[in-house]
Amino acid sequence: MLKKGQSAFNSLEGKIHQLIICRLDGEQAASRNYQEGIFGLIGKGIGGFILFGGKKDDLKPLIRSMQARSEIPLFIASDIERGVGQQVGGTTLFPCQMAMAAALDRENPEDRALLGKALEALSDEALDLGINMPLIPVLDINQNPDNPIICTRAFSDDPETVAWFGSEYIRILEKSGLISCAKHFPGHGDTSADSHISLPVIKKSYRDLLKIDIFPFREAVKTGVSSIMVGHLSIPSVDAQPSSLSRTIITGILRGEIGFSGLVMTDALNMHALKDTEKVTVKCLKAGIDILLYPADVGLTVREIAAAVRKKELGEQLIDDAVARIVNMKKKITTSERHVRYVEHGELSSGLSEKSVTVVQDTKGMLPVSRGDMNELVFSGDSRYFNSSPLRKYFEHISHVQDTGNLEGKRAVIAVFTSVAAWTGNSGIDDDERDRINSLIGKAKESVVISFGSPYVLRHFRGAGALIAAYEPTPNAQQAALRCLHGEIACKGRLPVKLK
Repeated sequence: MLKKGQSAFNSLEGKIHQLIICRLDGEQAASRNYQEGIFGLIGKGIGGFILFGGKKDDLKPLIRSMQARSEIPLFIASDIERGVGQQVGGTTLFPCQMAMAAALDRENPEDRALLGKALEALSDEALDLGINMPLIPVLDINQNPDNPIICTRAFSDDPETVAWFGSEYIRILEKSGLISCAKHFPGHGDTSADSHISLPVIKKSYRDLLKIDIFPFREAVKTGVSSIMVGHLSIPSVDAQPSSLSRTIITGILRGEIGFSGLVMTDALNMHALKDTEKVTVKCLKAGIDILLYPADVGLTVREIAAAVRKKELGEQLIDDAVARIVNMKKKITTSERHVRYVEHGELSSGLSEKSVTVVQDTKGMLPVSRGDMNELVFSGDSRYFNSSPLRKYFEHISHVQDTGNLEGKRAVIAVFTSVAAWTGNSGIDDDERDRINSLIGKAKESVVISFGSPYVLRHFRGAGALIAAYEPTPNAQQAALRCLHGEIACKGRLPVKLK
């Protein structure tokens, strides 16, 4: 720990620590030993933490204590694309970005007001907990149906739609006093690889990249986004170096051509996209990065950068400039508690899920269907959701796609569960499962396929009587889809992507 009157910024190592955002494991928030390790990093001048997991009542006092111990405010970042409930128990889980785009018509003043209300709710929960840097919005344009890591995290496959929703998110987050973060520059939407696992290659011209993928980021800069996350992407038409190591992309395009003057951070550095690259953090800083997000080993990172400075491989002025931008941005940080209306937020989230449910196809006029006319529920996809599904209590006969009996003469609801998660490498279902579902569709008297996750899986089941997109496997989405199916609510969602 620092001695009284001593500043971490008096040393090179202290300044380097300020460039780093490391992991805060919320599940260990109540552990005294874990807390001591966190406080030790704060004493060395760490720039901030990215929060994963935990419970609100454990984290809230810990984050307050962390801020009180820090010489200057800490960035408390978190991937809360679906609200604080995506990470922290006891808070609200909102629909994913694609579901929000399906639910809300930007031409409708009532829908625009509803979006504002939802984002203000998200902001209040973040600020009350102590999160000041929500790593949102995702501005990737999901152009590849098989994208394993973006998919429903994107608003749409349309640049204008993504730019509009992204700018609204940024405007309201910034107005609330939060440090918004647009990601993943220059665009992770046209890939079929997960950068957690390998380095995706984007095979398009710089002209197309500017026209499509970079467009929402340009609009975000105009709106006043505070930070931009650079993805780990290979774009051969622009630079041989990956984007997070590319001075051409970061300093030339993002800073120069687009005119962004805020903070530039890497995507998480524990990802495998750059695992074979030596001195990654040094190369990131040379390219123009300010913040090194989630390096696997903080101590090793600091020693590697300090050694590069002392060997004149890296100019200390680059570090000083980055620290100056970071400290200036931290002037925005406040630590005030909020009166959070969690019950109202939960109702708001449920209402948005209901508005998002989208009828993709109803060729036989099947919808709505009375409860008694659905003979069998067939589960498919990610089995983690089968046993806890609220759909179970509404069907007498339930089976799995691998062991479904005779459906001849029956009406079937086929529920396909998929999810978008790091390190899985897939956002859909495999060919064998597709064939099984199509076989069941051919045998059943009538069938409805509901996608609880990627809407793109529905393009494989055009033979079904009806197709419904619910965008995610949450209980809210399942209840909403069931109510839509039975005609209890109108299916008002609009598909934000094209299903070819």
